Amino acid sequence: MIPIRDRNPSGTFPYVTIGIIVTNIFIFLYELSLGSGLNIFLKQYGVVPYNVKHYDHTFDLTLIHTFFPFISSTFLHAGFIHLIGNMWFLWIFGDNIEDKLGHIKYLGFYILCGIIASSVHVFFNSHSVIPCIGASGAIAAVLGAYMVTFPRARVTTVVPIFFFLQIIELPAMIVLGFWFVIQFFYGAVSITTSTSGGGVAWWAHIGGFVSGIILFYIIRILFVRKHVRRRYR
Repeated sequence: MIPIRDRNPSGTFPYVTIGIIVTNIFIFLYELSLGSGLNIFLKQYGVVPYNVKHYDHTFDLTLIHTFFPFISSTFLHAGFIHLIGNMWFLWIFGDNIEDKLGHIKYLGFYILCGIIASSVHVFFNSHSVIPCIGASGAIAAVLGAYMVTFPRARVTTVVPIFFFLQIIELPAMIVLGFWFVIQFFYGAVSITTSTSGGGVAWWAHIGGFVSGIILFYIIRILFVRKHVRRRYR
């Protein structure tokens, strides 16, 4: 299933979502300018699970270089398809979650869930020396939050039926629920396979999706509902 758009207009302009998309595009253009130095750049600013597991536990530059990538990796991409796919999903679903949380809390939600997603990837791939990069963990959190907040929202989706592509509208619960099931299936399979090579960070997607649901509710309970109570006193 490939979502094209949702029929769920937001009530505010998505400044943060657009800002994240633009930032990712500019950083990717910078990546393209690096030429032969790109691999070094990605190893420095991507999350390398082996480095995280074996850092020397001293608060110095080694610690910073080891853990800063949990943020920086969220803005790096391995190619045009990787970038376009992630930004497309964020564009479709991000505006509604930004509208629900507010701009600042949404930005914090996005970054924190990206960190959690990378942490889950490290846990399940602790011996990997391949840098984990991409916004998909943070975007998976947006998808999780969207699914539980707007389960009946109609999403126009491209669905392959036999040898033909059909464009149909489906509830977000089906589209995003199916997406999560696919991630979980391949994540489970990846546990039994070698992690020495590159590939999709399935567990970052899973961790991001689940953390997005949980953190979204926490933010709503701690901040949004409190604001409503104050407003109507």
